[in-house]
Amino acid sequence: MAIIDNAVYVNGVRTADPEDLDETYFLLRQREGMAWIGLYRPDAVELRSVAEEFDLSHLAVEDALAGHQRAKLEHYGEGLFLVLRPARYLDDVEKVDFGEIHVFVGADYVVTVRHAESPDLARVRRRMEGMPEFLALGPDAVLYGILDQVVDEYEPVAAGLENDIDEIEDDLFGADPDVSRRIYELSRQVITFQRATSPLAGILQALMAGTPGREKEPELQDHYRDVLDHIIRLNERVAAFRALLQNALAVNAALVAQRQNDEMRNLTESSYRQNEEVKRISSWAAILFAPTLVASIYGMNFRDMPELNWLFGYPFALGLMVALGVVLYLTFKHNKWI
Repeated sequence: MAIIDNAVYVNGVRTADPEDLDETYFLLRQREGMAWIGLYRPDAVELRSVAEEFDLSHLAVEDALAGHQRAKLEHYGEGLFLVLRPARYLDDVEKVDFGEIHVFVGADYVVTVRHAESPDLARVRRRMEGMPEFLALGPDAVLYGILDQVVDEYEPVAAGLENDIDEIEDDLFGADPDVSRRIYELSRQVITFQRATSPLAGILQALMAGTPGREKEPELQDHYRDVLDHIIRLNERVAAFRALLQNALAVNAALVAQRQNDEMRNLTESSYRQNEEVKRISSWAAILFAPTLVASIYGMNFRDMPELNWLFGYPFALGLMVALGVVLYLTFKHNKWI
């Protein structure tokens, strides 16, 4: 059902629970009270029925039907159209789920259009019905209750994001390859959360400034100011979250670069050691090759080879082998190959 709750209030007291919207309109005119209608994803026919009865702006109605609006406050004559982006933190997936609520406020009516599970407007209604003297202030009191509930539900979201950021800071120096992706995803959630919360400060200031044609209630002003204080502190926290994530991303990039440099240095050192080993092996191979070459030549046993009949031929060959080895050894030693 699109109609979640539907009631008519007189002097802050719930006096009727109409079965349909037509009965609500009749009782509202008869009792000269205030109608509070809660709709959940209504279709065009249901919302246009409300729009015709309360003379709502067709532009605001189109926004409410389409959804996906930014948080904003718009004035249409003596009526207000407010868009809020409530949020809730999902512990199981560690993500923020963003909703959307549209509020039409007039002199004798409040119409809420929800497109998500949050905020808990039933809780707002119970709270307001428990304060009939405050609810008797009219639709602006209901609007305060909705704003206060939305801002209160932001607190667990901020706490969840803060916990996620603490976990990222712990994992930052653990060489986790997924930390960059997690920082990026968390940054996107913080930015979206900031877009939902930051306009509320201006919205509350505009509500405190008053609406043309409406008298300012001092009690409402105090309540709006209390919500404004909460949202200012929340915005400061969210801005700090964003700065922390930017710093974490920069630190992570520096750590990744440092690890890559260390790996390159290790590879370079390993390559250098391999080159030294190759030089050493090549040097000894050359030293051993020189006497082997002489020995292999004199081992051919050809009849007409020189020095075969020479008395000092054999000592000369041995001396040549040793001399060649010594010369090569000293040469490689001088060049620091061995």
